[in-house]
Amino acid sequence: MNVGIMGLGRMGMGMGARLVKRSHKIAGYDVSPDKRPDAEEAGIMWAENPSDMGSLLDAPRVVIISVPAGEPVDSAINSIVDSLSRGDIIIDSGNSFYGDSIRRGRSLEERGIEFLDVGVSGGVWGLQQGFCLMIGGKGETFERAEPIFRELAADDGYAYVGKSGAGHFAKMVHNGVEYGILEAYAEGFEVLKSSDFGYDLAGIADLWNHGGVVRSWLLELAKLAFEESPDLGNIKGWVEDSGMGRWTLMESIEQRVPAPVIALSLMMRFRSRQDDSFSAKVIAALRQKFGGHSVKQE
Repeated sequence: MNVGIMGLGRMGMGMGARLVKRSHKIAGYDVSPDKRPDAEEAGIMWAENPSDMGSLLDAPRVVIISVPAGEPVDSAINSIVDSLSRGDIIIDSGNSFYGDSIRRGRSLEERGIEFLDVGVSGGVWGLQQGFCLMIGGKGETFERAEPIFRELAADDGYAYVGKSGAGHFAKMVHNGVEYGILEAYAEGFEVLKSSDFGYDLAGIADLWNHGGVVRSWLLELAKLAFEESPDLGNIKGWVEDSGMGRWTLMESIEQRVPAPVIALSLMMRFRSRQDDSFSAKVIAALRQKFGGHSVKQE
């Protein structure tokens, strides 16, 4: 298929490179020309301008937008939409607010352009292991783009989840759950570290992953982080929030659905910006491992 990638950061570059390896024709654009060598090394054709997508790719086209949520998504859409043809598909693979996705889907439909909102999980590991994709929009549009999702996803790692907005809503809640899981692991490891037993935290993380009820991929990443630095002394306990945890909590309030774990985990992220704590270091380390997120150095 003919696929354009708008935004060649960690996720966009990973998706483009994965599709190239599976014999799709990929063109990419990024506001930073410094990304060009990496794009070309991955086999991604470089677009000098967003509008070049239309000429570099044969119709029918699919353009994946992988930029920060909010105004950058609208700007990316506006920069390419005039170069597309009726029936082409725009996919927003970022962490957009689901209400914005509903609005964008309606607006693009008026112009004859199809739109899918796709929640993407998997972080920097998606290139090798495949991504988890939560796809919203029209069912027939999903079916046309399904070959792309099949190539991007891990085994059984994609699903059409509903009408426009459903993909990003599912990803929003996914990230809210992620907040709670990270906080629980972080608090547990801090209790272990503060005890008198001198635990090998990497060893505990590995042990729990062999038959333990709490075994997970995050524990595998915890083991890697503790092996590199047992006390995480190279990481400042300052944890960012992408906004999706806040949106999940706001939605729970709107629906009057209690979500105390997600609420408290969000509050702990705010606390991490005031005083350094080991639990915050754990979360910062794990986010760096699974998503390539930057960490603040001591």
